[in-house]
Amino acid sequence: MSQRDDAEARAQLATLHAKLTGWLVNEAYPRWAQHGIDPKNGGFFEALGQDGFGLSHPRRARVHPRQIYAFGQAPALGWRGDVAGIVSRGMEYFTAHYRRSDGLFRTLAAADGTAIDERALLYDQAYALLGLAAAATALGARDQFEERAVALRDAIENHFGTADGSLRSEEGSDAVRESNPHMHLLEACLAWADIGNDAGWTGWVRRLATLAVARFVRRDGGAIGESYSAATWRPLPGLDGRIIEPGHQFEWAWLLLRCEPMHPSPLRETALRLLDVGDHYGLHRGVAINRLLDDFTVLDANARFWPQTERLKAALRAATATGDPRYWSMAHAAAASFLPYLRTAVPGLWLDLQRPDGTFADSPAPASTFYHLVGAIAALNTALRT
Repeated sequence: MSQRDDAEARAQLATLHAKLTGWLVNEAYPRWAQHGIDPKNGGFFEALGQDGFGLSHPRRARVHPRQIYAFGQAPALGWRGDVAGIVSRGMEYFTAHYRRSDGLFRTLAAADGTAIDERALLYDQAYALLGLAAAATALGARDQFEERAVALRDAIENHFGTADGSLRSEEGSDAVRESNPHMHLLEACLAWADIGNDAGWTGWVRRLATLAVARFVRRDGGAIGESYSAATWRPLPGLDGRIIEPGHQFEWAWLLLRCEPMHPSPLRETALRLLDVGDHYGLHRGVAINRLLDDFTVLDANARFWPQTERLKAALRAATATGDPRYWSMAHAAAASFLPYLRTAVPGLWLDLQRPDGTFADSPAPASTFYHLVGAIAALNTALRT
């Protein structure tokens, strides 16, 4: 790609950035602030129907800190709503209804806050840490929230830690190691390393990045799988050990590139290989599909919205880190792929799943996707200002 093509790709990205930011500020934030918060019980709805109203489904723990994160980014993106109030009330609800007596967070509660599933999952603890970081910034209370975050980090080590430095996905479940919860724990530790004072955050970033390169990246193709045997660190037998998710290749690439300044050994080659795996094998009809097998054949050709957002984040980070203009072109293609998902009858919603024939399933807009969307638009905002 020539410098002229590079400049054209960036100019097209700037146009998409303006369109996506306008959608976020004028349609999505107002919709989710008005209808995405339960006026009766408090807390965030699990999803909005395509009529734009909240659904009274049971609520996963992860939804609340994700929404706290999403609203916490709003001032920097231009929304002038009641961010402090939404974040503060969201964190109070999450703490009151999901925090267990041991300091960990249960995984599922009913709409009224009644506990449904008392299990503590590593995945949910990772998002709790991310939500605490977002609240610390949004509410201007870093010391208060960092104290809570360090206490949660210690509880994670005590309940999930193992002798080899990896972490269990669930208390009492020691046979399997999963890459995905480690990935989101790395994301949360990076957020705290950016704003916190505790040196342990950088130590955890190094630990998790090293684990990813040493254990989760498969030697037979350079991709990251989902599930491994704790005893052998080989992929699990059967289908579970063969799954490769393109969206997670992008997410890990984005995170490992962010880890570079804190890590003693180079991570770029591994990160760019993950990005190439996702983009080369996981892209069909212009969108990142849900799942591949470990020989890179298609397992699930449906395409949820969130992998498109992670493709954009990874491409932007690669573009700014390497200066290679092809990543700007990749970023533009990723951003353009958002638009069909945003063509909804009610403003501020999204379509969650594109079928292999290009049509979309008629299903609610999951609140959990808002975090992906906001993160991608925030990354685009940052990249175009570098």
